[in-house]
Amino acid sequence: MFEITVREDVTLISMHDSPADIDTVASVFQKIAEAGINVDMISQTPPNGHHSSLSFTVDGDDFGGILRVCAEMREKNPDLKISVSSGNCKINVYDAQMNEAAGYAAKVLTAAASVGSDIRMVTTSECDISILVVQADLESTVQAIQAAL
Repeated sequence: MFEITVREDVTLISMHDSPADIDTVASVFQKIAEAGINVDMISQTPPNGHHSSLSFTVDGDDFGGILRVCAEMREKNPDLKISVSSGNCKINVYDAQMNEAAGYAAKVLTAAASVGSDIRMVTTSECDISILVVQADLESTVQAIQAAL
C-alpha cells in the first residue's frame, strides 16, 4: 500500500557549471553541514566535460544560511552559476513494493503532468519517488497522484 507525504516550504538550490570532480561536490556538502543545514533531495547531472549541474533542497527556514554558503562558494569559484527557488513543496510517494513492480514512476509523473504540475526536481530510491513542485501545484498534484495509484 502506497503512502504519500508532503513537506512544504522547501528551497531548491541549483549550481550550474560546477566542477564535476567529487572533491568539489564533497566540499559543497561539507560547507553546508558546517553551517548546520540539513540537505534533503540531491540530484547531479552527468558531467559535460569538466562541469555538471548539482541541485539539492533544504528546509525553507535555512534560506538565509544557504544564501551565505552560496555566496562563499561563488567567492571561490566566480564562474559558478547558482539559482535559488524558495516556496516549493516536496511530495514523497512510498511503497515497499515499488522495487518489485514496474510503472510507479510512469504513474506518478503522468498524474503530475495531467494537472500541469511545475515539477522542479525528481529523485528516487528503491521504494520511493520524490517530486518537488511549486506551492500552487501541491493540492492538485497530490490529488492526481492519489487517483492514479
